[in-house]
Amino acid sequence: MSSKADSLRSIERELGVLLRRVRRKTAVNARTIHPDLQPTAYSILLHVVEQGPGRATQIVDDLGIDKGAVSRQVTHLEKLGLVARSADPADGRAQRIAATDLGHRRIAALREERRSDFAGRLSSWTAEDLTELAQRLARYNASLEP
Repeated sequence: MSSKADSLRSIERELGVLLRRVRRKTAVNARTIHPDLQPTAYSILLHVVEQGPGRATQIVDDLGIDKGAVSRQVTHLEKLGLVARSADPADGRAQRIAATDLGHRRIAALREERRSDFAGRLSSWTAEDLTELAQRLARYNASLEP
């Protein structure tokens, strides 16, 4: 029987594999949205689509990305027509960043492709297996909160 320490090492190893694959897939997803899109910009676009319009400071806080990097990537996203900036109605000095219709469409198409991929990869799993995985991932993610 394996010890708790062995199990923790195994989890650490498998999470490392998963994180490397996620980073690689994030780069592929970015290029799917636009050939010139960097993974960081893709993450910002995805955040804006999921969270709705918001300030750059919120993106910095939520994603843990440097303020200068967010500014550069938002400018790039804007040039590609994937986001637009507008004055924040709550504070005219601040700007809100929102996904454009094109940004929403590209993310929606990618999500559909991703869901199809998940369904294919997990097709042999039972509904109970999937529910258990979702619950355990949620539990682990909750443990990461400060």
